[in-house]
Amino acid sequence: MDIQKIIGDVVAKLTGDPELIKSFLANPVQLLEKTFGIDLPDDQINQVIEGVKGKLDLSKIDVKDAVGLLGKVKNLFGK
Repeated sequence: MDIQKIIGDVVAKLTGDPELIKSFLANPVQLLEKTFGIDLPDDQINQVIEGVKGKLDLSKIDVKDAVGLLGKVKNLFGK
């Protein structure tokens, strides 16, 4: 499976849709599985998530929403 192609496809779909980006940031695995039908092993899905995050333009996301989402993500890892 071509991880770079998947990243490009996901970024293209997310770009310009702040609500979809928020959903991705809140629960990336769920969004990738439901919206894109991507079901990969953990190591590959993590590569996709990190690659997408690196390419997203987060400047269109409301700061309050981003902080709230980052807090949720942080809580997932128990920190």
